[in-house]
Amino acid sequence: MSIAIYIFVMAGITYLIRMLPFALFRKKIKSRFFKSVLYYIPYAVLSAMTFPSIFFSTGNTVTAVVGTVIAVVLAYFKLPLIVVSISACAAAFVTGLFL
Repeated sequence: MSIAIYIFVMAGITYLIRMLPFALFRKKIKSRFFKSVLYYIPYAVLSAMTFPSIFFSTGNTVTAVVGTVIAVVLAYFKLPLIVVSISACAAAFVTGLFL
């Protein structure tokens, strides 16, 4: 029963996040500052949710850091997402074998 409550609360919050800008901003936003803030919000939220999970997912900080570094380097060179994710997982796994 509590899982259903969590799902309904998350659905409500997701709906509010998507609905409030339409309700509050009737006119087109002309401010470059607000446009840039609204542009980067999804990336900031995704990073804030993802990075803590990365460092606690393996149970070892060293393997998590190695996997993250590999992922960031490969993403910097604009490799496909599947290559980045498989390489990061493999790097973390291989590092874990030697620790």
